[in-house]
Parts: sequence; C-alpha cells; structure tokens
Amino acid sequence: MTTANTRLSDNWRAPALTALTACLLVGAVGTTHAATPANPPAIRVVYSDLNLESVPGTQALYARIVSAAREVCASREVDIRDLGALARAQSCEARAITQAVHDVHSPALAALFNARVGHG
Repeated sequence: MTTANTRLSDNWRAPALTALTACLLVGAVGTTHAATPANPPAIRVVYSDLNLESVPGTQALYARIVSAAREVCASREVDIRDLGALARAQSCEARAITQAVHDVHSPALAALFNARVGHG
C-alpha cells in the first residue's frame, strides 16, 4: 500500500510559534499519533489507487494532500476575524502541502502544485 503522512507541529496556535514542520512519509504506519513536538499529529494520505502518471490521478492526490493539510492545521475551525490565527493556519497549511508534494517525488504533482501556487 502506498501511503503518506502529513505531519505538523501541534504548536501552530501558540503565540511563540516554533518552526512548523511538515513531513510526508511513504509507508508509515498509523493514521494519527500522540501530539508531541517530537511526534506531531499526522494524517495518512493513501494514493495506491491513483495513477500519478495521469492528470486525474495527480489532481486527486493533490486534493487529498490539501484536505489532509486543512484537517491537521484545523484551517476550517479558525475564526476568520482572528487574523493572527488565520495567518498561522494558512502558513501551516501551505508548509504542509509544500512538504508533502516535495516528499512524493512526482514531477507531475510538482508541476500541478507550481501551477496552483503560481495562480493562487
């Protein structure tokens, strides 16, 4: 089974924000982990059912990565009136997606990511 985990520091909400890390691990075991700085929360992103050589497969994986990043970063739970929290959530999400795309080592996924980032 081909899987990936998106991990982020659980301290993203703290005022003294430590450097966020995002890591997509292929073949990792477990969908979530105890949230500690050494072992941040993770979501398994399975893509063994996708053909990353096809546009639809690449788009599906990108959508899964974005969804996992939003869940781990709790982006949907942020009150948009709290601009600091919103900025932290958006930064968390962007870093998670960037790292996950990098860690998959798919030129097609990287091209899709660059097109999305370049055009908002």
